[in-house]
Amino acid sequence: MKIIESHKNDYTISTDKNKLDISTIHKFLANETDWNYGIPLDTLKTSIENSLNFGLYYKDQQIGYARIISDYSTIAYLGDVFVLKEFRGNGLSKWLITEIMQHPNLQELRRWILLTDTAEWLYKKFGFTKLPNPEFYMEKHNPNVYNVVKNN
Repeated sequence: MKIIESHKNDYTISTDKNKLDISTIHKFLANETDWNYGIPLDTLKTSIENSLNFGLYYKDQQIGYARIISDYSTIAYLGDVFVLKEFRGNGLSKWLITEIMQHPNLQELRRWILLTDTAEWLYKKFGFTKLPNPEFYMEKHNPNVYNVVKNN
């Protein structure tokens, strides 16, 4: 798949996996999130290898990330979206989601999926809605898969 980059001032969004700072992504997801708390580094690397990745950078520093799992014809799952705290409030998350939604390999999909409890306001701007029939939704979820106890 063709690498795509977009630039705004000193910021860049890139789909180039070789630019990803796996350490920064792992540190944030494993320590700062509820959804991936304690994720092993090897598990993260496998998820990155099998996804369309969007790195967000300030100059050469990775400051955000998102990934897509898709068949590129009918469905896409948007996950692991974050912008580091010190860079929030600058419209970067909106720009990141805009770039994802405009990616040429993600057009004319029948369904987009995401799970969030932190940024519903952001995703609503891009047409995401709550499930109209949640009784149809099923999942198999193992919240303890990483066997880590989170200290509050």
